[in-house]
Amino acid sequence: MVRIITDSSSLYTVEEGRDTGIDSVPLSVSIGDCHGRDLQMDMPQFYKRIDEGQIPTSSQPPIGEVLDTYEKYRGEPIINISMADGLSGTYESACSARAMAKNKEDITVFNSRTLCGPHRYMVDQAHRMAGEGREKHEILKWLEEAARNTESFLIPQDFSFLKRGGRLTPVAAAIGSLLKLKPVVKLTEDGRKLDKFGVKRTMTAAVDSIIGHLKKKELGKNHLMFLSHAGAPEDAAAVKRRMAEIFPELEILILELGPAFVTQGGPRCLAIQYINR
Repeated sequence: MVRIITDSSSLYTVEEGRDTGIDSVPLSVSIGDCHGRDLQMDMPQFYKRIDEGQIPTSSQPPIGEVLDTYEKYRGEPIINISMADGLSGTYESACSARAMAKNKEDITVFNSRTLCGPHRYMVDQAHRMAGEGREKHEILKWLEEAARNTESFLIPQDFSFLKRGGRLTPVAAAIGSLLKLKPVVKLTEDGRKLDKFGVKRTMTAAVDSIIGHLKKKELGKNHLMFLSHAGAPEDAAAVKRRMAEIFPELEILILELGPAFVTQGGPRCLAIQYINR
């Protein structure tokens, strides 16, 4: 059977992954004198430290841990479904670990070109296909198609987190100086940067601008939407109600972001993502 490995961009904790039959290797996160792993830190304390002015940082999973995970499955085909290359060093680290592995010929590192909700869906479907006995090339073919049919939008509440992380196109970075406005950024098609999508005065207007774009995509039962938030469940619930009115056949799931992605998007940011089923 094909073994599926991923990182915490999929929002799978180590324990959840283990229970599902997936290996999820978490990113590393630091804030002040606190150093830990993504999805394993106390979130109220993490937000408290941010409120006190401490600036978090994140980095890719330890390469040795990725290597150990690969070598656990010697003699078996492996697909490591990584978060988008360019948004983190995670993909490159996964490739470096592969190059060092004794079973490297059995390992394929797949660049999902996305993160969070759609990334999780790719992992889930790849694992399901593996359980059905599908061959590695079949799973990779499906993953390639899935990666071409997803979009991600982010509405940050504090643009300084994104700007500090350096994952913006120059055009998107230029809107960071706008005050009391809601910038909306969109993941580029190659998944490597966040680009300007629009600037609105309110959260409602920002969401409506995304809805206007999504209407052209005719979202429905053949799509899955994820609303991923950073400590803003009320905002996510309100957007879900609005999306459900506009797209009644669309399944919409709410997820909570871990510290690695709060580090990039900032507290109370909201990601709106969809993927073809």
